[in-house]
Amino acid sequence: MKRCRVCNELKPLNDFYRARTMRDGYRSECKKCNLAQRAASYRENPQPYIERAKKWQQDNPERHARRQREYIESGKKKVSSRKSHLKRKYGLTLEGFDELLAAQDGGCAICGRRDADNVDHDHVTGRVRGILCWDCNIALGKFGDDEDRLAAATNYVGIDHELDDLAQARVVALSS
Repeated sequence: MKRCRVCNELKPLNDFYRARTMRDGYRSECKKCNLAQRAASYRENPQPYIERAKKWQQDNPERHARRQREYIESGKKKVSSRKSHLKRKYGLTLEGFDELLAAQDGGCAICGRRDADNVDHDHVTGRVRGILCWDCNIALGKFGDDEDRLAAATNYVGIDHELDDLAQARVVALSS
């Protein structure tokens, strides 16, 4: 057991990083406090950390390429990219996305298809409206979120074109 000099809590030794220079072989702050200090330092001035990482990548191109390949093959890159995209573009976490989808009974907010994975949002305000399947999202986008055009399309689809064709043929027959 060891007491952290930062949070002053008594913790087991495996909660501390090893340090050869310390008398007992462990750092004086616990892992949690150490990580919090490092995060604060990074937020204050990230440049040295970024430069150090870039230098390592340049000095170790084969190892960097191998790590990137392993990262992609593990599927973690895809999850990380999706998570970053949702947060950056829509302010959503993966959990928030899943909650929205669950609130829609697990399907597209328009048609109910189960492969819904596109975030629908108001292009003016940026407000998220729901989760849509690819087809509904593209269709909505093509209509430019114009309610009048959507209503006109709905009316058009509802028209019985076969009766219109018969009526047109009758008019032509009567006028000849």
